[in-house]
Amino acid sequence: MSVRRIILFGVALALLAQPALAQKQYGPGTSDTEIKVGQTIAYSGPASAYGVLGKVEAAYFKWLNDTKGGINGRKVTFISRDDGYSPPKAVENVRSLVEGDEVALIFGVLGTPLNMAIRPYLNKQGVPQLFPAAGSSALNDPAHFPWTMGWQPILRDEAKFYAKNLLAHNPKPKIAVLYQNDDFGKDLLNGLKEGLGEDADKMIVSAQNFQSTDPTIDSQMVILQNSGADSLFLFTYAKQAAQAITKMYDLNWKPETYLHLGAASVGATFRPAGLDKSKGIMTAGFMKDVTDPRWANDPDVKTWTEWMKTNMPGTDINDSLTVAGYSVAQTLEQVLRQCGDNLTRENIMKQAANLRDFHLGLLLPDSRINTSPTDYRVVTYMQLQRFNGANWNDVK
Repeated sequence: MSVRRIILFGVALALLAQPALAQKQYGPGTSDTEIKVGQTIAYSGPASAYGVLGKVEAAYFKWLNDTKGGINGRKVTFISRDDGYSPPKAVENVRSLVEGDEVALIFGVLGTPLNMAIRPYLNKQGVPQLFPAAGSSALNDPAHFPWTMGWQPILRDEAKFYAKNLLAHNPKPKIAVLYQNDDFGKDLLNGLKEGLGEDADKMIVSAQNFQSTDPTIDSQMVILQNSGADSLFLFTYAKQAAQAITKMYDLNWKPETYLHLGAASVGATFRPAGLDKSKGIMTAGFMKDVTDPRWANDPDVKTWTEWMKTNMPGTDINDSLTVAGYSVAQTLEQVLRQCGDNLTRENIMKQAANLRDFHLGLLLPDSRINTSPTDYRVVTYMQLQRFNGANWNDVK
């Protein structure tokens, strides 16, 4: 009898435990029907060209809700607010989103200075800061800031990638650098110096900076040309990149030019500057150029093209920012799908740090995403590309 009682007792305990094991777990901003996602981004101000990221992401989540019922049966409520590319405004927006709207996470914030401004608050509050549109290495520091994870290639890695390419065919270059005077620009400049090695200070004959709010960078470009440099690095966003390209043309200055990948947009940079004026500029490509004929029959590009026609009519598909916004939104979708019915903030970060051999259709074919609790880098594969006046050619 004692053995029988023990068995029955064990069965009873197992039955009692089953509902607990199947119980759904929710944190702020999540429920049986909803996942709240917050964003602050520049729809106005000096970086307003990048506001298209937020518009594409909003369209993607709406499409998910309308066609697929959201993610795991939950609709995504996407709350995106304008910060004018102002760090204080970004902090204000984020506090409102977390404390007022009670979002589950903050997603896709533009710019290194803004992300650095909101990072302390979000890590103190234990709120995921996922996939910012910024490449600072400081946004990939899980040991000290476990709630913050970047998306695009790290700025320092990008700059070292350019340095390696330049030194491979020009061992003694004379380098000019135009950089934004903030964490974003300085991170790229420091990465360039690391990539150039011990002779970096001799190779860099002139480095000129600017503020994001400066109306023009013409005077800096004249100084850089007068330095005698044969190589130029543009560590800028789209507005200043377009100005620099225009000024180079006016000065008839034709240095070997490398442009920060975040500004290497046909729609946001090259078209305003002039497509012919932009010929020859190089960047670290990591996404398919959807306007390039070589991808014309690519299934993922075809799917994206149809999606854009239906969900973003009238938007310039030459603007690579549309591809980025679509791909970043897909990455967040994958993370939230992996969460299943455990939508606590802790599990959202856990799943973000456990992406395994994940492939996004609009990244270059050899790109695979693998994250871990100790390595938050998401997109790491880069291919040097040169603009030919219409689209990009790989540089072998």
